[in-house]
Amino acid sequence: MSTIPQSLCLLRLSALGDVTHVVPLVRTLQRHWPRVNLHWVIDKGGFKLLEGLEGVTFHTYDKKTGLAGMRALRRALPAGGFDALLQMQVALRANLLSAFIPARRRIGYDRSRSKDLHGIVINERIPDRPGIHVLDAIGSFCEPLGLKQTDVVWDLPVPADAHAWAAAQWSADGQRTLVISPCSSHERRNWYADRYAAVADHAVAQGWRVVVCGGRSDLERRTADAIISAMRSPALDLVGKDTLKQLPALLARADLVMTPDSGPMHIANAMGTAVLGLHAASNPLRSGPYSSIRYCVDRYDDAARRYKGRPAAALKWGTKIEHDGVMELITVEDAIAAFERRRNDLDG
Repeated sequence: MSTIPQSLCLLRLSALGDVTHVVPLVRTLQRHWPRVNLHWVIDKGGFKLLEGLEGVTFHTYDKKTGLAGMRALRRALPAGGFDALLQMQVALRANLLSAFIPARRRIGYDRSRSKDLHGIVINERIPDRPGIHVLDAIGSFCEPLGLKQTDVVWDLPVPADAHAWAAAQWSADGQRTLVISPCSSHERRNWYADRYAAVADHAVAQGWRVVVCGGRSDLERRTADAIISAMRSPALDLVGKDTLKQLPALLARADLVMTPDSGPMHIANAMGTAVLGLHAASNPLRSGPYSSIRYCVDRYDDAARRYKGRPAAALKWGTKIEHDGVMELITVEDAIAAFERRRNDLDG
């Protein structure tokens, strides 16, 4: 840009993992332009996680409010609009919502990632770079503005009382801790309770503490109960006991978090915690824990060959393979091997 922008609007509503991918972009923009006025249109869950992110004015949109909510959002935005809108979501609802955000420059995804009328609501595109992580694709939204995301920094806004709550859950006695967050919002990405239990027992045999965490849904409660009942060793049950502000602090205390492709995977990664990601339904190179691919179990290619009849390299980047039974491809031995990679790195 020939001049430094005065105001920018970011649009990314969900999911929790994806909104964490936007935070490094915010840090990049703030580092180069510390006085830029940043606004972010986000959903309620994302706002609960990121409330307090300094230098950002949030505007929440609830999809249940439909067009009325979109009109209300427009009234809440600055009357003069923005120098640029960064439209980082291609779903039809998000594309329609973006039409209510006044901005001269409207930056969206490259053509290969566009869908659901995305091209109609934008007038510029990010570079087309196939085969990159979701976080890097989001980071490239600063490039049409003349910047480059070279450093990936999160610094999630976690209040002191959340850290205090997390510190009270188990003693800081030097014992290593494996946290299991067993559920994704996509059930076909979820692994099996008996297999989680087998890996947990292996961790306990190596002297580790095991903690199980999760939300308040019936599925998460049932899954945690099944894991704990299948274990030969005790585990600390924190399912349903934390808030979205406390969860990052809790995950930050772990030496390793084991989880499928989920929001907690990316929150843990953003907090600097190593993640044992369980991937068969999704490609870890695209949507795995950004800093912990080394500790992932990757059966995505096996899933592609079984359910799509061709190797992963032949699929469109980002293809999900969410079939019944796909997570059976991940064995207990796979996860134990990933756990051992982390343990050896800690010991080394």
